[in-house]
Amino acid sequence: MKRFYVILLIIALISFGDINYGFAFGEENNNENMPFDVNAKSAILIDSDTGTILYGKNVHEKLPPASVTKVMTLYLIMEAVDSGKIKLNDMLRVSEHASSMGGSQIYLAPGEEMTAEDLIKAVTIASANDAAVALAEYIAGSEQLFVDMMNDTAQKLGLNGTHFVNATGLPADNHYTSVYDTAIISMKLINDHPSILKYTSIWMDTLRDGKFGLANTNKLIRTYGADGLKTGSTDEAKYCLSATKKIDDTRLIAVIFGAPDSKTRFNETIKLLDYGFANYETYNLFKKNELIGNLTVEKGNVDIYEVKVPENISVLIKKGEKNNITKTVELTDKIKAPVKSGDIIGKIIVKNGENVIKEIPLEVTSDIPKASILNITKKIYKAWLNF
Repeated sequence: MKRFYVILLIIALISFGDINYGFAFGEENNNENMPFDVNAKSAILIDSDTGTILYGKNVHEKLPPASVTKVMTLYLIMEAVDSGKIKLNDMLRVSEHASSMGGSQIYLAPGEEMTAEDLIKAVTIASANDAAVALAEYIAGSEQLFVDMMNDTAQKLGLNGTHFVNATGLPADNHYTSVYDTAIISMKLINDHPSILKYTSIWMDTLRDGKFGLANTNKLIRTYGADGLKTGSTDEAKYCLSATKKIDDTRLIAVIFGAPDSKTRFNETIKLLDYGFANYETYNLFKKNELIGNLTVEKGNVDIYEVKVPENISVLIKKGEKNNITKTVELTDKIKAPVKSGDIIGKIIVKNGENVIKEIPLEVTSDIPKASILNITKKIYKAWLNF
């Protein structure tokens, strides 16, 4: 009788099949809201975790961004740093082209050498155009090749309202973006490369062994507790700003283009951020790698697959709505090997009352191959011992 059951087990283990998974997921509904006016051509307020739009005015209007352009420049710079392509202590030699930049600058001389980190400080604190171009040339080989990278990145992010001509934001024909696109780039910069905040939050610093002082062009760093991100102003663009601040678990990003003067730019940004923090809060649902279930694996090299949350998951809610939020985990009953990384095995559904506000697909994070002969032998042997 024992041998009969073992033969059945062998037949079951050898009979492998395939399984398909699929769920339809909706998109978040980001509507523009106008609870008050902002004295600027365009403005937006978003939540940095979810990208939820809390306020919008002419959010897709294509406008010159001045030095707020450098949000994208910094994104590519920090990407190069974090990937190891360049190091913070690399010494960069300044070219004639970088040295020739006008506007805000740290007066780099042709042939002068400075570390990448000091140049990053010059860009984030003093909005130095010469430092931005020196870094762009070091990363891409030329400013134009770097600008191509900027535009390619914008396209990959689906930002069709953006086209860059230079890495600085100095006035140029056909150089434009929108507050929406800039908010998304700002969110990517902060989330993908959070170490940028180490530099954008500096109020004052020095270069050249203390001989050259830097003062942050973003006055909200000192007066409002902001920790980024980038100012900009030209005669054409007027006064622009991408600003961010975090209170408790909530980080907001406000972007303003075309304010009439610098004081208005900062005051209107404070109005936006104050509105956001007064009315909304972040509700944390799951922590990254939190175990939320186990699935039986049929005919695989493992018997059980642990389902874990791929990243921190939170939602932005109106204050006072926390008790209305529910979360449900839906998993398929079982999976049958082979399973490929990326196959959908369930979803997390988040509701506010009866309304679904978020659906997060759950995927297999690594391939689960069919059981090998060795796996089968081990299972047979284990089954034999248990009879």
